[in-house]
Amino acid sequence: MKLQLIKVAMIVFSAVSLNCNQSVSASEQDQQAVQAAAKQFYSALNQLFTGEVEPMKKVWSHQADITFMGPDGSFLRGWKPIAAEWEKTASMKLGGKVEAKEMHITVGQELAIVSNYEIGHNVGPDGKTVKVKIRATSLFRKENGEWKMIGHHTDLLPFLSKSTSD
Repeated sequence: MKLQLIKVAMIVFSAVSLNCNQSVSASEQDQQAVQAAAKQFYSALNQLFTGEVEPMKKVWSHQADITFMGPDGSFLRGWKPIAAEWEKTASMKLGGKVEAKEMHITVGQELAIVSNYEIGHNVGPDGKTVKVKIRATSLFRKENGEWKMIGHHTDLLPFLSKSTSD
């Protein structure tokens, strides 16, 4: 009887261990996928600075519930106004390059949060190089098996800031 209980216990333990390993593996896959999506966003952002908008459109969800709070003080809701903002930004051809530093990623089953600094430089309205170091938070949602950006919020950049009304 003891031997049978030990065998049953070993089978149960093995089954639980296999299940746990699969869960950890899936979590690691999502962690890596979110990190890749965040890197894709920064690659698209740098391409946007040269006037190329299409990579940015691929990063974002195209749903009505997404938000963008940009370095100019804007607060946009929904894909149409956000897409229009990316078109406008691309047309400015700000130049320069911004990289994510000190990235911290938290991943759930369907949502993920990425917090980091955005460090680099752009060209200001006067044509001079402007250093950039702001905090940013990005939100991602798993849509059809892909992690898509559903929110991005940054500190203000004085050279881009516009006055906002209460």
